[in-house]
Amino acid sequence: MDVTLRVDATPSASALFLRSWNDADVEPLVDACRDPTLRRWTNLRVESNEDGVEWLEIQRRGWETGERLSFAVHEDRSSTGEGRLAGGVGMKRTGPGRDSAEVGYWTAVHARGQGVAARALQALTSWAFGAFTAEGLERLDLLHQVDNLASCRVAEKSGYAFDQLLLARPPFPRDGHLHSRRAGAPA
Repeated sequence: MDVTLRVDATPSASALFLRSWNDADVEPLVDACRDPTLRRWTNLRVESNEDGVEWLEIQRRGWETGERLSFAVHEDRSSTGEGRLAGGVGMKRTGPGRDSAEVGYWTAVHARGQGVAARALQALTSWAFGAFTAEGLERLDLLHQVDNLASCRVAEKSGYAFDQLLLARPPFPRDGHLHSRRAGAPA
């Protein structure tokens, strides 16, 4: 499955182009993963080009199995989708029935505060419900650590309602929030 998604520009932010990860993303991915804030809030650990190549292979296999559908998010200043890497967004579909899936996202340091995560998540959400509701997808879940206020704002802006507090348990060191969005719910 080869999927690309576009998000229109806003008066204050460039358009976004979401596509599957490719080899040209390795170095920008490694650079983005050097950010201590990104490392604090995610388990994304890509410290070398070799790590990046391995990580990209995991993303490719995820598309092949349909269990991990991950997009590179690029600023699209030229309508070609070849702008600077701004982050990543993805969906994990595991378990029997697949009536729900988990979504996640991250942004590169230079793209924070510009609505990239919320806009990319909204594009992913619309695509996911459009592509998989007929297969039984009813709900998308978003989890974040309770003290990650920026992720809480992204969830709310993207129409993901707070569902419940999740108590810390290995491998999660802190309590978390579960936000959910149901098929057909407004953004």
